[in-house]
Amino acid sequence: MFTNEHDFDASVITLIDEGKKVLQEDVIVTLFDDQVTIEQYDAETELRRVITLSLTQFNDLRTALNLPEGTYRQGGTTAP
Repeated sequence: MFTNEHDFDASVITLIDEGKKVLQEDVIVTLFDDQVTIEQYDAETELRRVITLSLTQFNDLRTALNLPEGTYRQGGTTAP
């Protein structure tokens, strides 16, 4: 399950883990004009962990999810 929200300066996607197995904390993806943040609460340390990606890194991640193994560069494969 997930939710989409559009704020004034960002779009926010929240991924909610559902099921009968051990559930993970929600993941919050916030898309700004110049960066993307991915957040998740860490129950062991009681801290919110944040990863910041450039838009290029985020686009590479989106692309990578649909490609087979290999090393890639903008514009094509560089090595199998």
